[in-house]
Amino acid sequence: MQKIVIVGFGFMGVTHAMSILKNPDAELAAIVDIDPGNALKNLGNEVGNLDTDMISEEEISGIRTYTSLEECIAVEKPDASIISVHTDLHYSIAKLLIEKGVHVFVEKPVTLNIPEGEELIRLAEKQNLLLMVGHVVRFMPPYLQLKQWIDSSELGKLKWLSMTRFSGLPAWGQWKEKLKDFGSTGGALFDLVIHDIDFVQWVLGKPDTIQATCLPGKLSDQDYVTGLWNYSSGTGVKIEGGNRFHANFPFEAGYVANFENASIKFSSSQPENIIVATDSETRLVPAGDAMEGYQGEMDYFIECMEKNEKPVKCLPVSALQSIKICYDHL
Repeated sequence: MQKIVIVGFGFMGVTHAMSILKNPDAELAAIVDIDPGNALKNLGNEVGNLDTDMISEEEISGIRTYTSLEECIAVEKPDASIISVHTDLHYSIAKLLIEKGVHVFVEKPVTLNIPEGEELIRLAEKQNLLLMVGHVVRFMPPYLQLKQWIDSSELGKLKWLSMTRFSGLPAWGQWKEKLKDFGSTGGALFDLVIHDIDFVQWVLGKPDTIQATCLPGKLSDQDYVTGLWNYSSGTGVKIEGGNRFHANFPFEAGYVANFENASIKFSSSQPENIIVATDSETRLVPAGDAMEGYQGEMDYFIECMEKNEKPVKCLPVSALQSIKICYDHL
């Protein structure tokens, strides 16, 4: 049984709490937050792109809360910690936890500073601890289906891939404060579009060339991004996304892929199926539930702890490569 604490109980903290509570090999031991009331305030609310009403007040009523991470570690002696605070705190909190001998799952992006990310990787390896970054798209069924088609060449060679991800300006939790600290989050490039950048580099590797355009918004100078990736194999990729829109603009993510023998389309606005079209027919392939990715990534992290194995599906060096590719768009 893995004893886990969550640092930061905004909507992502609540989401990870749901996953931990559903895993029979894990115990949610404590919550660390600057406002302990968040442990109740953020329940039953639909914020961001997720609905947190699947967890009840009763389920966490007995879970201890702390405002001090150091005190939590000293009292609870956790096996692992989930870091779900804003990006500018990832490095300092992850470093403290690793130095205290605690396995770390940190939300993406791991850090905006490459040397800091490299240091965290070295520290975790030295301490023989797990360090995993929450790139959840790697665990979402409709994207795993796309990867399977690419890897197997079942539909022929991949010729063209377009990935999109749009949302309104985040207006929940501490995001309003971040409007006053322009650029501190990395903007849409590092916080939103990185999902697709990470997925494509995980599946296809680093592109040979990137042509990109970034536009400013209220959070950073790169709150809209479009990038054209080219590979020597002849495959082309377009990545586009941003959060320059009004707060109530509906979230949407998806992909279009052109293979030699078929073209496919998936969108979160019609999430039930992936459309597969050829010259003679159109068929629907069940997409699965993309939200299962959150449970899948947490189950995998816990499984790696149980087996004392590195998270090969989501190694931190790969997550850091995604940060480097984000910078290539600038």
